[in-house]
Amino acid sequence: MAGPDGNDLPRDTAGGLLIRGECLFSGYWRDPVATKEAFTGGGWYKTGDIARLTPDGYLYILDRAKDMIISGGGNIYPAEVEAVLARHPAVAEVAVIGVPDPTWGEAVHAVITPVAGSTASAGEVIAWCRERLAHFKCPKSAEFTGPLSRTTTGKVLKRELREQRAAALPHEGAGR
Repeated sequence: MAGPDGNDLPRDTAGGLLIRGECLFSGYWRDPVATKEAFTGGGWYKTGDIARLTPDGYLYILDRAKDMIISGGGNIYPAEVEAVLARHPAVAEVAVIGVPDPTWGEAVHAVITPVAGSTASAGEVIAWCRERLAHFKCPKSAEFTGPLSRTTTGKVLKRELREQRAAALPHEGAGR
């Protein structure tokens, strides 16, 4: 695992996952800028994953670096929050994204597809989450929606969720 400065991190510390090997591609086709950004000077490929290597040698992928939420200086991995929320009986599927927050930089926001016929409120789901996670990791807001948009490989399109949320928020200075 590597820190933001590219230096190795001790085991059991979350950091960027780097890989290197003979079967790894050597760069992006006709895109030297993207290639330079994707590889370290030593030839290690930056996967974009945040991972942790245990003292026993087990590798845990925690989340995608671009999905990580930084709130008040703390790193929040959406996958951890999603795993907790997914256990709520009223939640059929969930995605967690960071939304702008004037105090904390970003705040945790949950987008939930409810189980058919459920009547849970956003406040109830957030309170349930607070019983199971550190408070700074809990959603500050939640919304209920239809099925989440996914890629052809089944990944939730979080970029679209962030764009939809940004479009729904009033813009500062609007109407002035």
